[in-house]
Amino acid sequence: MDKKNALRAGALAAGTTLMMLLMSSPALALTRDDGDDPGPGLSVGETLGLYVVAPLALFALIAGLVWVLDKSKDRQDPTSSNITVKGQAKAKA
Repeated sequence: MDKKNALRAGALAAGTTLMMLLMSSPALALTRDDGDDPGPGLSVGETLGLYVVAPLALFALIAGLVWVLDKSKDRQDPTSSNITVKGQAKAKA
């Protein structure tokens, strides 16, 4: 890709991103809606535990169960694992 095309692609990406940011509506996080009843916030430890530790522990649990409960013991190819090859070289006199 030459410089002109790279510059054009970068300008297009930057322009698109800028327009998306300018056209989006504000979050209005400070304005409460009717019936809005937020609970107490999470601490840093609770947030890390909920969004990092819990998924990793769940993944480890599922992977461990699959590994332990795997019943397939023979993973080798049955056609090539029972072939014996013996070399039969004859000496010339």
